[in-house]
Amino acid sequence: MPAIAMKPPQAMLTPEERRAFRRRLLRWFVGNRRQLPWRADRDPYRVWISEIMLQQTRVAVVRDRYPDFLTRFPGVERLAAAKLPEVLAAWSGLGYYRRARALHVAARQLVKHGGGFPQTAEGLEALPGIGRYTAAAIASIAFDQPCAVVDGNVARVLGRLVRVNKPQAWRVAAELLSPRRPGDFNQAMMELGATVCLPQAPLCAECPVFAWCRTRGVGTSRAQPPRRRKAIAYRLALRNQSVFLVRRENHKSLMPGMWELPQTRPGAAVPVLRLRHAITNTDYQVSVYRAKAVNGVAGRWVKLAEVERLPLTGLTQKILHRANLI
Repeated sequence: MPAIAMKPPQAMLTPEERRAFRRRLLRWFVGNRRQLPWRADRDPYRVWISEIMLQQTRVAVVRDRYPDFLTRFPGVERLAAAKLPEVLAAWSGLGYYRRARALHVAARQLVKHGGGFPQTAEGLEALPGIGRYTAAAIASIAFDQPCAVVDGNVARVLGRLVRVNKPQAWRVAAELLSPRRPGDFNQAMMELGATVCLPQAPLCAECPVFAWCRTRGVGTSRAQPPRRRKAIAYRLALRNQSVFLVRRENHKSLMPGMWELPQTRPGAAVPVLRLRHAITNTDYQVSVYRAKAVNGVAGRWVKLAEVERLPLTGLTQKILHRANLI
C-alpha cells in the first residue's frame, strides 16, 4: 500500500510577515510575561529543573515548589550527592515521581563527566528524562541555541495560526523561530498559549498576533475525556507524636518507594477528615478515619517532626497538612 502524503499547511507566513510576527510577539512578551521564579536567570541547572517540573505539573504548583527544591539542591553537585529518598521527599507534591528519579540519575551522569551541561539539544536529549521538547527548551533558553519548541500550548497556537497538526507544527515553529532571541521567542509562544490562546475560550481581543491568525479563534481543542470519580479511605493512627505510615511496593505501584497512610474501606464511622484530590483524569473523594492501632499491616511509626524527610505521596502530605500535623 502506498504511503499517504501529509497535507501541507495552508499559506505559511511570508518572510516579511514572520519578521513582523516575531517583533509583535516579543514586544508583547516583554510587557506581559508572568513573573515566574525560573525566569530570574538562564542558569542551565535552574532551567533544567524548572522544565522537568513543568513537564506534567501545573505552573501554580511548580511556582510554589521550585524555590524549596533549589534551596535543598542549589546545584547539580548537591543533587548528585543526595540519596534518592531525599530527592523524592523534596519532589513530594509534584507527582510523576519517575521524573525525580531520572533527574537524580542525570545529575550523577553530569557530575561524573565534569558537571557541565551539554549545550545542544542533541546532547541534552541523551540525558535521562529529557525528550525532544525539553531538550529544545533548555538549549534555547539557557544557551541561545536556535531550537524551536512545540508543547501543547504552542501546537494549539500554530494550529489556529496556520492550520497545522502537531507533527507539522515542529517545522512551522522552526520557520517562525527568532534566530536572535530563540529562548525568549519559545517562552513567548508558550506564554501566548497558556494565557491568551486558551483551549476552549481564546481571548482573541488580547492576542498580539491576531492579525496573522487564519482561524480567528475558530478551532478550539476537542472536548476533554470525562473525568472519573473514585472514593478512597485511609486510616490515621497516632501515638507518642508519631504517625503510622506504609511504603508502596516497588513492583505494584505507580509511585514505588513512596510513603503513605494505610488504606482502608469506607466505614460506618464518621471520618475525621474529608477532602478531594485529583490525579490526571481521576477525582478522588477521600475519607480519613482515626485508628488507635493498625494491625496486620507492614509499616512503621514515624515521628511527626521527621515525617517530611520521607518521600510522601502528595495526597498523604495534603492529609497531614489538613490535619495540622505537619
